[in-house]
Amino acid sequence: MYVETVNVGEVRTVRMGDRAIKTAIWKHPVSGPVAIEGVNVRGDDQADRRVHGGPDKAVYAYALEDTAWWEDELSRSFGPGAFGENLSLRGVDVSRARIGERWALGSILLEVRQPRLPCFKLGLRHSDPLLPRRFARAGRPGAYLAILEPGTVSAGDRLEVVHRPDHDVTVTLVAHIFLQDHSRSHELLAAPALPTGWLAWAHETSHPTPTRSRK
Repeated sequence: MYVETVNVGEVRTVRMGDRAIKTAIWKHPVSGPVAIEGVNVRGDDQADRRVHGGPDKAVYAYALEDTAWWEDELSRSFGPGAFGENLSLRGVDVSRARIGERWALGSILLEVRQPRLPCFKLGLRHSDPLLPRRFARAGRPGAYLAILEPGTVSAGDRLEVVHRPDHDVTVTLVAHIFLQDHSRSHELLAAPALPTGWLAWAHETSHPTPTRSRK
């Protein structure tokens, strides 16, 4: 299990019909060592920090095995960073990682926090407006990670899983429950490392407030 590439991107403006869209989903590999600290990868940016970035989405990782699956599925070639990921990983089943799982790589320590939920910018990146919907159904969301210990990472660095929580809530399961099967939302409460917004949603969905009847 190792880092194939570290990828970063700056905000750019692209056209979508008559709209000007700001996005940093175009990522490209950079040579290391690359600093990962605070809430970001040095040299990387996000266009809309209401939904991207922050402590629970500091780093986005994707498995190159999943990228290869997409290449077969769509009969096109994708390079590192094609899905907007900061870390393109080899030999790591990223989407089946458990929430709260901790990874040591380079001199940093990361914790798996949540799945990536695709938005229209993924389709914009690949000139395919149907791709976000296909991505949501594919069960290969990749993982957003928090930075527990800052440091540097380089292409070729080995990845070690140093902690795996005693529950079965994976990144893929979180995405599946949210997008397709709310009846299982109570299962997410077993993963305390989920961000508070996710836990609040799971609690509210699995314990709905009774509607008062009018007299």
